[in-house]
Amino acid sequence: MARIDVPDGPGGEASMIWTMRPEMAGMVDRMITTAYQRSNLPAAEREVARMRVAQMNDCSACATFRAPSVLEAGVPADLYEHLDEYATYDGYTERQRLAIEYAERFATDHRAIDDELFARLRAQFADDEILDLTLCLAVYLGLGRTLEVLQVDEACAIDL
Repeated sequence: MARIDVPDGPGGEASMIWTMRPEMAGMVDRMITTAYQRSNLPAAEREVARMRVAQMNDCSACATFRAPSVLEAGVPADLYEHLDEYATYDGYTERQRLAIEYAERFATDHRAIDDELFARLRAQFADDEILDLTLCLAVYLGLGRTLEVLQVDEACAIDL
C-alpha cells in the first residue's frame, strides 16, 4: 500500500498516482513512452538495464513489470533471471553485459563510472546509443525510486 492516498482506477496505483498531479503527468508519460517506444536500442538491452536498476532500487513494481511492447519484441523471461551473474552468464551478449554493468554503476555509484568503462561502452555502442541508454537509465532510476519511496508496489498495466 502506498504511503500516500492514490485514487483507485485503471492500471492500479502505479498508473493512477500520476493523476494526482495532472500538470506533471504528461511529462511522466513522455519519459516512459520515449524510453519504451523511441529508444534505438534493442528491447533486450534496455530491459536488462531496466531490471538491474529495478534491483538496485528494490522497486517491486518495476521488478514485476513487463511492458506488452517488450513481450511483443520477444524478450525471453530467462533474460531477467541471471542479472546477478551477468559477467559470466553465457546467455548475455557483450552489449547486454555492458548495459547491465553501466546500469548498476549508474544506480549505485555514478561517480565511479570511469574512462575505462566508457572505452568498453564505446567499443560496443555508438555515441548516440550510449546517450540513449543513459537517458533510459535516468528514467528507470528516477521513476523507480519515486515508486519505491512512495511504496507503490503494484505493477502498472498500461501498454508501453
